[in-house]
Amino acid sequence: MSLPRHLTPPDDARQEAARALSLHLRGASQLLIEAVGGVVDTVESMHRNISGLAPIVGPSRQGPTRGITGLVYRSVRGISRAVGVGIDLSLAKFTPLLEHQGVSPKNERALATLNGVLGDYLVATGNPLAISMAFRKDGYPLKLCRESLARAFPEPSSRLLVMVHGLCMNDLLWQRGHHNHGDQLALSLGYTPLYLHYNSGRHVSTNGREFADRLEQLLQAWPVPVDDLVIIGHSMGGLLSRSACHYGRAAGHSWPDRLSKLVFLGTPHHGSPLERVGNQVDTLAGVSPYVAPIGRLGKIRSAGVKDLRHGNILDEDWQAIEPDHPHDARTAVTLPEGTECFAIAATTQPAPRGDRTYSGGDGLVPVMSALGLHDDAKRVLPIPASHQSVFYGVNHFDLLDSPQVYERIYGWLSQTIR
Repeated sequence: MSLPRHLTPPDDARQEAARALSLHLRGASQLLIEAVGGVVDTVESMHRNISGLAPIVGPSRQGPTRGITGLVYRSVRGISRAVGVGIDLSLAKFTPLLEHQGVSPKNERALATLNGVLGDYLVATGNPLAISMAFRKDGYPLKLCRESLARAFPEPSSRLLVMVHGLCMNDLLWQRGHHNHGDQLALSLGYTPLYLHYNSGRHVSTNGREFADRLEQLLQAWPVPVDDLVIIGHSMGGLLSRSACHYGRAAGHSWPDRLSKLVFLGTPHHGSPLERVGNQVDTLAGVSPYVAPIGRLGKIRSAGVKDLRHGNILDEDWQAIEPDHPHDARTAVTLPEGTECFAIAATTQPAPRGDRTYSGGDGLVPVMSALGLHDDAKRVLPIPASHQSVFYGVNHFDLLDSPQVYERIYGWLSQTIR
């Protein structure tokens, strides 16, 4: 049985949650006004090209429309901005009256999805809907100071298990039905589980660098000395963990020396074909000036989503590269030294009758990518065959609660700790 998921937050947590709810409402109003502006820009661009009889194939006409038409579009933008200011002021005054009754899984899912798709934009515009990275317990953020952690974990273990969710997800989604890998491993093997919550729309490397810093703060503030650290990353969470290992070593952090095991669940080490298809569709949409304004809407995919095209985990994988560059320009990064790494892949196909094959995937990530295999020998991740598992008839999200997957993780983690 999994640990109970009930937590009565202290008064300061309730106040912080109420403040967060107010900021989220104001952020939603801000995003709505910006969305109206984006739609107006798209319509005006199409209007300009159609009225100007632009060629079917070629560049779009630039600049705003003129005359009465231009005045109409400018007026709509001005009105939407004025409405936004009024809503923002009203919500600011309403903040003291807000009451928060606890964490809402439904709201958390919506917020996580929004951040996954637009997270980098939310950060760039200062929108309060942008998720701030934090370790959480039952949906409430933990302060990384010894006293606060001691109150949150009255019986802290010297063995920490950090769970890292994937794109458009949040820490609460590790709980599927009555099962949670982290909580179950805590009961069975004596770990204290912590759940990372982060904005999955930011670049993986940006999150990876911050995750490395947070882990260092966590180990320094933990109430008892940490003897062992294990990380389990699902999907993008595995890329984020590899990125953190790289930047943690580069920064001279101490936590990488305590990281004994790193488990990847459906991690797109070499990218996801769905993002590559999305990029190709966007490129084709930009060929015609009549379709280009709508095609630009497809380009709002976040930096985090675009990192999944090939599995970027370093800054240099994207800083000097065009956002829609179709080729794999990654720097080859090996697995963290001194850490046992394990990879679990899934495929929706039934188990083969003969020799095992690595065709297909879990609906989002190909088996080859999840196992770190690649046609280019320089990019293959050296994960031993004994540390790999492929589960058939399982999709990407079934990895979170499959009993067979749990048993495999348990078997790996129950081995003698180095």
